[in-house]
Amino acid sequence: MRKTFITENPSILWFLLVLSIFTLGVTVLSEVTGVALISTSFVKTLGKTLCLCLVAVAMDVVWGYCGILSLGHFAFFGLGGYAIGMWLMYARTEAIVIESLASQPLPPAPEEITSAISNQIFGVVGSSEFPFIWAFADSLFLQLIFVVLTPGLLALGFGWLAFRSRVTGVYLSILTQAMTLALSLYLFQNDSGLRGNNGLSGLQNIPGFEDASQASISLVFFWVSALALGLCYIFFAWIVAGKMGSVIKGIRDNEARVRFLGYDVERYKLFVFTITAIVSGIAGALYYPQAGIINPGEIAPIASIYLAVWVAIGGRGRLYGAVIGAAFVSLLSSWFTGGGAPDIPLGFYTIQWTDWWLVLLGFSFVAVTLFFPQGIGGLFDKLVRKDT
Repeated sequence: MRKTFITENPSILWFLLVLSIFTLGVTVLSEVTGVALISTSFVKTLGKTLCLCLVAVAMDVVWGYCGILSLGHFAFFGLGGYAIGMWLMYARTEAIVIESLASQPLPPAPEEITSAISNQIFGVVGSSEFPFIWAFADSLFLQLIFVVLTPGLLALGFGWLAFRSRVTGVYLSILTQAMTLALSLYLFQNDSGLRGNNGLSGLQNIPGFEDASQASISLVFFWVSALALGLCYIFFAWIVAGKMGSVIKGIRDNEARVRFLGYDVERYKLFVFTITAIVSGIAGALYYPQAGIINPGEIAPIASIYLAVWVAIGGRGRLYGAVIGAAFVSLLSSWFTGGGAPDIPLGFYTIQWTDWWLVLLGFSFVAVTLFFPQGIGGLFDKLVRKDT
């Protein structure tokens, strides 16, 4: 009997089983079913965590498997969020404007509605006209296309320039970080067309679902995030398990030898860099409607550094390790910074975890690098081997 790809890779089945049980458990315990053991706010936290796991998997493919330490993949994550956020903010503002103008004796003209929407959105930055990048903000279909195209084209252009110049190692990492810094600094400007430091807000209000409860909307986004994570996990597992996976792992281990064997190294690297950027954008498009707001600070270089830390702690070169690392650090961060962790009084000083969490994260990264270089996923592998 011929085996399928998934049956030849049982770790995928185990991952999908755990993800399915987790999704079902959260659904049953949510407020929607009436059990309410899990609050709506925590369902949102779990949904956002799944999106962070998705971008971590993409980061693991480009770094753990292909050897490209990109310090700019969270920029692609943010661009996906901005793309869908533009439609969410436009459509929501349009509904408010039409409702407020409905009481007028004469029906408002389309130009009057457009002008009112523009004033509502951009009045905070002293403008009253739509920038050209908002030309298609009224179309959900086109903005969903931009969720894919914007990060994909940026990654394609940047990667083509960098890889054809054969920039590698730390120099490539610095270039990706410079790209991220330049993008975030540009978005901080009010004339960027994306409201500068104010960012896009109110994204949790989904147009057309005004009568639906936040509990229901949060659960739907949680399901979609889980589905996206499962599908992309299978897709990336298929890539790294086949011939392409062998080539990109060879590029990671010895790029010169792979090139000597006749493989077009630059094309492989460009494909991996671009496809992971697109998946990062999709993850961002799912994340920010659950977060409710996006601003340029989300794209700052430090966010991409955190992403690399998650993958390192989880165990790079293992797709499930990236998921473990992102989920572990994200949920722990929410607990420490959200006031869940009690302060520690030392008499002369009180440790407040909202201030010390990043220090703890830094020490954890150093400890993993020194003592557990294969991360949490590596420890899990050792336990499984002992049992078998």
